[in-house]
Amino acid sequence: MARPPSPAAGIAADLIPPEVRARLRSLQLTARQAAGVQGFGLHASQSRGAGLEFSQYRAYEPGDEPRQVDWKLYARSDRFFVREAERDSPIDVWLLIDTSASMSQGDAVRPGWSRLDAARALAACIIELALRQGDRFGLVAIGDGTLQLTPIGAGPRHRDRCVLALRGLGASGRWPDKARLRPLWEYVGARTLVVSLSDAFDPAVVQLAERLAAARREVLSVQILTAEERDFPFQGGHRFYDPETGAEMLGDGASVRDGFITRFAAARAALASRLAASGIRHVEYVLDEALDAPLRRLFATGPGRA
Repeated sequence: MARPPSPAAGIAADLIPPEVRARLRSLQLTARQAAGVQGFGLHASQSRGAGLEFSQYRAYEPGDEPRQVDWKLYARSDRFFVREAERDSPIDVWLLIDTSASMSQGDAVRPGWSRLDAARALAACIIELALRQGDRFGLVAIGDGTLQLTPIGAGPRHRDRCVLALRGLGASGRWPDKARLRPLWEYVGARTLVVSLSDAFDPAVVQLAERLAAARREVLSVQILTAEERDFPFQGGHRFYDPETGAEMLGDGASVRDGFITRFAAARAALASRLAASGIRHVEYVLDEALDAPLRRLFATGPGRA
């Protein structure tokens, strides 16, 4: 008798629209660094040995297996050389999700779709890519002065656990201080791929990404923005407020529009430049775009790249 699908499997389908799931087949998670752990994935490891793709020759050393010796080269040179290959090994993928209060923001262009909704769906897409490639994955939700951690794991059951954790997230409070983030370093090891999903408005978010990159974690940044922030379509008097600090500002939308768009564009450009200086790949996602748009910018190659 066939086993019924798990509840989480249905939840995963709900997070990822069918048309987006179909397009994910053309994407592949890529990392400049690989974990080098045992196993087979789609990433070239920095460790070498018996593997799939030839890398180099080296002199025979005691303990090497005879089958690794290139006997044809021995016949020509009368010396023992071992063929080395780069092992294809899985990577560890950590998803850092900003759950501070500003992530609850949405806009009129797409009612009912907030930054946090986008972050959850993007995380689910990346988990599906990692699952398909044999990679391990884990979640860290950061907000409300603390962090929630789903440890690293692999396989469909762990995917289901992560999806359930994603659906349970809410946006509230502010980004925690450095002391509260200390447990993160016990889990997110060196040579891992870290994907940050945030609006990146809090300087502490950027500082954490820079610290992770400096500590030999490969960091990707997806900044989630609203269409109203990009276009500032407001007319007439409006009350603008910060959901994290409670600060408010009254203003006429039309009169402040040009100044806001100019300053906002400059701030986005400065952020991209700052992250690039730390070797962090950075893309933007606006809530009215297709869900997989930032993933194509990060992971697609050739004509399909957005």
